Amino acid sequence: MRSDGPVHAYLGTLKQEIATLSRMLPPDVEVARIHWGGGTPTLLAPDMMTDLSQALHAAFPVADQAEFSVEIDPNEIDGARLDALATAGMNRASIGVQDFDPEIQQIIGRVQSYEVTRNAVEGLRARGITSLNADILFGLPKQTRTRISETVQMLLTLAPDRVALYGYAHVPWMAKRQSMIPTETLPSPEERLALFETARRLFLWDDYAEIGIDHFARHDDALAHAAGTGNLRRNFQGYTDDGCDVLLGLGASAISQFPQGYAQNASGTADYQRAVRSGVLATGRGHVFKGQDRLRARIIEALMCDFRVKTTALMHDFDVPADTLTAMYAKAAQAFPGMVRADAGGLEILPEGKPLTRMIARAFDAYEMHAEGHSSAI
Repeated sequence: MRSDGPVHAYLGTLKQEIATLSRMLPPDVEVARIHWGGGTPTLLAPDMMTDLSQALHAAFPVADQAEFSVEIDPNEIDGARLDALATAGMNRASIGVQDFDPEIQQIIGRVQSYEVTRNAVEGLRARGITSLNADILFGLPKQTRTRISETVQMLLTLAPDRVALYGYAHVPWMAKRQSMIPTETLPSPEERLALFETARRLFLWDDYAEIGIDHFARHDDALAHAAGTGNLRRNFQGYTDDGCDVLLGLGASAISQFPQGYAQNASGTADYQRAVRSGVLATGRGHVFKGQDRLRARIIEALMCDFRVKTTALMHDFDVPADTLTAMYAKAAQAFPGMVRADAGGLEILPEGKPLTRMIARAFDAYEMHAEGHSSAI
C-alpha cells in the first residue's frame, strides 16, 4: 500500500513556499490564472487538494474570473477528487492521451484506455467543467498513419476544446525507461512529418483552427480568438492567450518568468525542500536578460506564434536600428533558403518552411544548445 507520508511532506513544503512568496509580492498583485501541473496533481488526496487551494487563495488575491486549470491523469482521478477540484474552482482540465493504441501504450509504459479517458471526461463535464484540453503525441514507436488516425478520431469523439499535437521526444539519456525502446521501432524524420500531417488534416477536417506549430482549437475558443487577433503568446506551457508578463512557478523545478528574465527552482525534491524549509526561495538557477535577449525572445515568440515578424514593431518596442534587424533576417534566410522571405519590412516563414519553424526560430537564439539535451526538432 502506498504511503501518503512523502506527499504530505511535499505539500507542507509547497504551502511554506507559497507563504514565503506571498510576503515578498506587492500588495496590489492579483492572480489571473492558476495551473496545477508539471507532474500528477491528481495524485493528491481530495483533502490535500482542498488544503492546497485554500492556501493559495489565502496567500494571493485571485481575480473573480480567474482561470484555474489542472492536469488530469485519468488513471488517478476518481469522483471524490473531481468533487474536490470542482469545489476549489477548477474550470479547465487538461488530459494527456499520447496514443490510444494498446501496443504503443505498452511500449511507452503509459497504459490508459479510451474507456478510462472517456469516463474522466464525462466526470469533468458532469461537474460543470466544460473547457477541456488534450495532448497527443506523434512520432511514437510503432506508430503508423493508420494508428494515429484511429487515435485522433477517438479523441475527437470526446470533443476537446483545444488539442496539443506534440512530437515524441526520444531522449533515453534523460528518461531511463526510454532506453528499453528499440530505436528501430521509431519512425524516421520523414515518417514523423507524415504522422503529424495525417493528424493535422483530421483536426482541420473536424473544423478546428490551426494554432501556431502544434496546437488546434475550436473556432469559438479564446485561443483561436487570440491567434486571429495577433494576441497569441507562447510560454513554458505552450500556446496561451494569457497576456500577463509575470508567471510564478511553485514546486520543485518550477520555472518563473519575469520581464527581467527567468528563474528555476531546484530540480531535486530534497534540495527544493531544504531551501524552502530554511525560509528562503528555492531558486536553483536563472537568467537575467541582457544585450539583445528581449529582442531575440520577441522575434522567436512572433515566429512561433504568427510565422512572421515586423520590422516597424521591433524598432518601436526595442529602439533597434533597421540595419541590425535586416542583417539578422538575412542570416536566417541564408540558413534556410526557400523557407523564409526576408526584406526591409520583416521576416516571414513560408508555407514550405512551417515544418521547420522551431529550427528557424532557433537561429535567433544567441545561446548555444547542446544536442545531447534535446530531441529532434521535427
